[in-house]
Amino acid sequence: MNTVRLPHVSTVVLDIDEACVVRRVIISNKTAPFVGYSSFSPALIDPSFDIPMTDTVRIDSKRVGLHALIRLIRPKQWIKNGFVLAPLIFTGEFTQPAAVIQALVAVVLFCLASSASYILNDICDVDRDRRHPVKSRTRPLAAGQIAVSTALILLAVIYVILIIGWFIAPRVILVIAGYLALNVAYTFVLKHQPVLDIFSIAIGFVMRVWAGAVALDVPVSGWMFVTTLCLALYLAAVKRGQELAHSGVHGRKVLERYSKALVDRYAEMSATCALVFYSMFVMSAKPQLVVTVPVVLFGLFRYWYVVEMLEGGESPTDALFDDWPLILTVLVWVGACMWALWPV
Repeated sequence: MNTVRLPHVSTVVLDIDEACVVRRVIISNKTAPFVGYSSFSPALIDPSFDIPMTDTVRIDSKRVGLHALIRLIRPKQWIKNGFVLAPLIFTGEFTQPAAVIQALVAVVLFCLASSASYILNDICDVDRDRRHPVKSRTRPLAAGQIAVSTALILLAVIYVILIIGWFIAPRVILVIAGYLALNVAYTFVLKHQPVLDIFSIAIGFVMRVWAGAVALDVPVSGWMFVTTLCLALYLAAVKRGQELAHSGVHGRKVLERYSKALVDRYAEMSATCALVFYSMFVMSAKPQLVVTVPVVLFGLFRYWYVVEMLEGGESPTDALFDDWPLILTVLVWVGACMWALWPV
C-alpha cells in the first residue's frame, strides 16, 4: 500500500503494483469527489503518510486512458493554429465558401502536426518531467498514465494521417513538413540554445500563416510575416520570463542562460515592433483596418497586465482562456477585421 494526495481528494491509499499501476483506491473522505487514474508516476507517491482504510473504489481504466490520450495531444493548444486563418481574413476570402473550406483543412492538418510535436517533446522529456513538481502530475507520460509505447503508436498514426493529407493539400503538407522538421530540431537541440529557442517558437507561428496563404494560393504581405514574427517573439519571451519567475533555472535547462531582466527587454522590444509593423501594414496595405489598431494596442496592454498582475503568461493559451477581456478583445478584433474588409 502507498498513500498519495490527489486533486479534489483529501487523502487516499493506493494499492500499486511494481509497474506503478493502480489496482484499487481507498478513500478516507467520502464527501470529496473522485476521478480515478489508471497509473501514477513513482514521484507522486508519499509512503510516509498513512490513514485507516474505509472504502474501496474501482477505477475505469478505459475512461481514464482516453482522457489521458486527449490530454497528451493537447487540444487546448490548437487555438494557436488560428494564425493559419490570418490570410483568409486579410485577403477578404472569408466570404468564399471554397476558400473557407481550404483554410479549415489547413487548420485541421496543422492541429495534427502540432499534436505530433507535443507528443514527441513529451516522449523525449519524460524523465525530466517526472522530476518536475507540476509536469509530473499534469503530463500523462510523466504521470505514468500512458505508456511511452502507446504514445509512439499514436504519434505514428498522426504521421500516417498527415501523409494521407498530401493527397488533399500537398502544398500545405510541404509547409507542415518544414514545421515538423523545425520542431524535431527544437526538441533535440534548439530549445537548449538561448535566443534560438525563442526564435524557433516564433518561426513556428510564421509557418502557420504561411500554410494559410499556401492553402488559399494567395500572396501574403511581408508586413504580415514580420508582424507575426514579432508578436510570437513577444509571447515566447514573456513565457520564458514567467518560467524564470515561477520555476527559476530549474524549470528548463536553457533558463540557466537567461535573466529576468534580459527576457523582459526581449518582450518589450518585440511588443513594440509588433505594434509598429502592424500599424504600418494596415496603413500601407489595408487602410480600412486602421480601426483595429486601438484593439491590438489594448490587447497588448491587457496581456501584459495578466502577466504582471495576475501572474499569467507562462502558458499563453491559459492566459487567453482564463481572462475574459482578452477573449473579448480577440473576438472584437476578428469582427472588426471582417466588417472592414467585407465586400460592398
